[in-house]
Amino acid sequence: DFKRETVIRINEDKSVVTNEGSYEAKAIILATGAENRKLNLEKEAELTGKGVSYCATCDGNFYRNKIVAVAGGGNTALEDAIYLSNLASKVYLIHRRDEFRGEEKYVEELKQKENVEFVLNSNIIKLNGTEKLESIEIKNNDGSTKEIELNGLFIAVGQEPKNGIFSNIINIDKAGYIESIDGVHTNVDGIYVAGDARVKDLRQLTTAVSDGSISATTAIKEMK
Repeated sequence: DFKRETVIRINEDKSVVTNEGSYEAKAIILATGAENRKLNLEKEAELTGKGVSYCATCDGNFYRNKIVAVAGGGNTALEDAIYLSNLASKVYLIHRRDEFRGEEKYVEELKQKENVEFVLNSNIIKLNGTEKLESIEIKNNDGSTKEIELNGLFIAVGQEPKNGIFSNIINIDKAGYIESIDGVHTNVDGIYVAGDARVKDLRQLTTAVSDGSISATTAIKEMK
């Protein structure tokens, strides 16, 4: 049976309480996913898929020999910039601070790339384009502004999991992701995890589908 309801909490007896009622289960798979953190700019939603992307490994090949920018300062942003530098003709790496949060080895690798330009102490304030992204406007911490013409913008400023309601019984890390022993089992017997909701290195549709298959078959085998 499929139910479209909002889960409010999970109890220790593995009953699931929703806005419509309560359900008892022998096994529960948590697959709540994670949302890409947005820049919250005008036209961001409108231009998503038309020049704005949140996944370089998914969409990078569409921008081969084109001009792109990456927004962010963590490992994901740095890795995205490295990946895109092997495809695009030019990569702007835009970060709001003067230092990156990501690992220094990635920063050093990017410094060796002739087609990568750092744009530091800057925030993207506007997206320009109607049918597709044409340029972005950035504002420096000193108040000056600048327009950069490009074909693609990859936003890598983190993701937001929605696992807070499970924190009373499930181990969750500081970022809000569900911890697992092996990518399947949580710290509670009979409660499993799958997909982007868990602590993992790569969050893509392919890995989420794989997680779902493994968690489902594991739950069936271990169900008592």
